[in-house]
Amino acid sequence: MTEPIVDAAPAIDFDLKNLPKVSLHDHLDGGLRPATIIELAEAVGHTLPSTDPVALGQWFRESADSGSLVRYLETFDHTVAVMQTAEGLFRVAKEFVEDLADDGVVYGEVRWAPEQHLQKGLTLDEAVEAVQEGLEAGVEAVGETGREIQVGQLITAMRHADRGQEIAELAVRHRNKGAVGFDIAGAEDGFLPSRFREAFTYLAQNNFPATVHAGEAAGLESIQSALVDGRALRLGHGVRIAEDIMVEFDDDDETEDTIGLVTLGDLSSWVRDRGIALEICPSSNLQTGAIAGFGDGIESHPLDMLYQLGFNVTINTDNRLMSGVTLTDEFDLLVETFDYDLDDLLELTLNAAEASFLPLEEKEALVEYINDAYANLG
Repeated sequence: MTEPIVDAAPAIDFDLKNLPKVSLHDHLDGGLRPATIIELAEAVGHTLPSTDPVALGQWFRESADSGSLVRYLETFDHTVAVMQTAEGLFRVAKEFVEDLADDGVVYGEVRWAPEQHLQKGLTLDEAVEAVQEGLEAGVEAVGETGREIQVGQLITAMRHADRGQEIAELAVRHRNKGAVGFDIAGAEDGFLPSRFREAFTYLAQNNFPATVHAGEAAGLESIQSALVDGRALRLGHGVRIAEDIMVEFDDDDETEDTIGLVTLGDLSSWVRDRGIALEICPSSNLQTGAIAGFGDGIESHPLDMLYQLGFNVTINTDNRLMSGVTLTDEFDLLVETFDYDLDDLLELTLNAAEASFLPLEEKEALVEYINDAYANLG
């Protein structure tokens, strides 16, 4: 992890939205604008819980705020339903980029599962091409406002389906046309990455990077499989790696500022010592119950412990519509909950930049841009 170049963090007395950000874990079908869902639903004849943008946005947030990953995932029935045409995919992708830029994101990786968007006759390749056209249109629109943003697609296979090899080949086919990485997502518990072992081998043989959802709904076994079978360079969420860490407090020493005696297991040591990035999504983790084993509130989220112990922590939104958050909101939550300052936010942002699937030269340019922006804050 690169050390921040800022000598001393000034007080955070300005809008965090102005900070340059890197988004690594953000689902395309989880970031739609409610008004867009309503318009697209009307065009394809899909019935929604509400046709009022404010009420619909509230419905998504309340449905997702259940403590159950299963119910959380059910909200995607409505977003996926309006993303079945080239026109729908194009619009959603374009607006996705614009909304990222409005939140200060300068680099984003957009993950989505093409196999879920074929109901109206699109082929896998046509779906990927439609999204890429939308992303590029979004980048162009942002550029016309005098800002810059760069985005890439993370082509995702659904882990409960049996199309892993096909989707892996799709991702590699589009590697020079917008696709920067591969992922598996969906119902995690009971569907280990080992199901797609051959697909991950194919990706490795083609030198194509993978990030794998693991350590969210399922625990350490899913993380182990992501690393061994999935050859994951990053862990999607990965928060339950904390289950492999033992913390013991002396009766007289347990204070707000004391981590206590910490013992890392073999798996957590491996993840930390090799800098495998954790794509942590604080608000989503609370909503889905991913951190239920650590406590009831956001203050119980193990991300601060992981960060303090030197894990390669990155901060992400997961699904901005369902969680009702932006990356700015997540940063603000860390400031409020863990008293993070600009140095902390810079380190977390640099972690994400360096964990990106960009080529080295572009990654170095991104790191330099972020450091320069922070250095100019004082």
